[in-house]
Amino acid sequence: MQGDYGDLQLGRLLLRETFNVGESSSDSRDLSLEGQESSPPLTRAELVWRHDNLCALEPGSIVPATFTDKPERNGYYEINSVSADYTEWRNEVVTSDWKVSLSRQGSDAEVDLQSRLTGVVRANDFSLTGERWHAPPIGHYAYYTGSSNPTTMTRTGADGAMTVYRSVPSSVSPRWGCAATAYLVGRVRLTSSGTELCGVDQALAPTGWALTNGLVNVTPSASATLDVQAYTGGAWRSRLWNISAAGSASSITSWDGATLLRNEPEHVVVRLTKGLNPGRASLDLALRRGSRFVEGYLQVGTSATLAAYRSTLETNTSFAASGYVRATSNDADGNRFTLGSARTFTTHANGGVQKAAATALDFWIGVEAGGSSAVSGDAAADLRNQYIACLPESTYCVRR
Repeated sequence: MQGDYGDLQLGRLLLRETFNVGESSSDSRDLSLEGQESSPPLTRAELVWRHDNLCALEPGSIVPATFTDKPERNGYYEINSVSADYTEWRNEVVTSDWKVSLSRQGSDAEVDLQSRLTGVVRANDFSLTGERWHAPPIGHYAYYTGSSNPTTMTRTGADGAMTVYRSVPSSVSPRWGCAATAYLVGRVRLTSSGTELCGVDQALAPTGWALTNGLVNVTPSASATLDVQAYTGGAWRSRLWNISAAGSASSITSWDGATLLRNEPEHVVVRLTKGLNPGRASLDLALRRGSRFVEGYLQVGTSATLAAYRSTLETNTSFAASGYVRATSNDADGNRFTLGSARTFTTHANGGVQKAAATALDFWIGVEAGGSSAVSGDAAADLRNQYIACLPESTYCVRR
């Protein structure tokens, strides 16, 4: 709550709820909202965050909207247009006067969310068909795939217990219900200096970012390339990883640029760029809702030895002929690291994957939660299969 005003939540974005809502009906039922954010009472940083995130909302996207004082308007909306006027009187007042036009799709009592899982499984060198899987928000209900039901498993992360559906029937787009107030629970999020970003049209610093889904948390590391943490046993468990465009000779320890390629609750992709003087390396990191692993794609312009590996030696067992590597024994937290690639690779001695004379390397880094006692779905081979069958997901509202 903000003084005498309620909160308007548009997807990830928090705004001050205004007294009036303009509504009209023709081909669709539209809502017109306008208001002002100001500093004070907000800090300047808070106001800039709201202004930038508002302007980054993407027309055509579906978002949940919730109102403190107008809960009858809670539901799912398509963003039609967004505008905002930013005004700053130095050392005095900063304001953002905004307008948003929305088309109502319906409440969760009227509409399903449909996840369209399109495309084909990853091309791979191991004749794998993968496992088609899907993870809706934690608060969803009535998951429907027609005449054939998937199996389920539960993964518990920092946001709570999440149901993951396995062996989702092919040629089916799952449908499910979810209250607008629960839609964001268990989402993937990208934060910069602790602030969550909306959309992709955002300035993103190459340091101070974090990519998380409540099960996996990825950040830059001061002593390696990446710190990939897994949430198990009620806490985050850290492992450091090196990414290299020169084999073991030199790992990347800092990035020169960062770009958001996709930023949806179900899937976030960030691209990191490093100058090689001459040339460059780019690393795409992707994280999906409900996943136990982060996906990586490293590219360079000229052939080199590309690698992703543990920053320090950890005894490991290679299943390179099957597309993955795994720690040999459980660690102190009862887990085992695992990673792999869809393409043939050489196992790195520290525990990792590397490929000589290459311009691209795909990989995934995760953890067997529970180690040698991992449940079905969390074992290394299961995670490999899920990586192979990670399908692009788009979410739509459909009338029941």
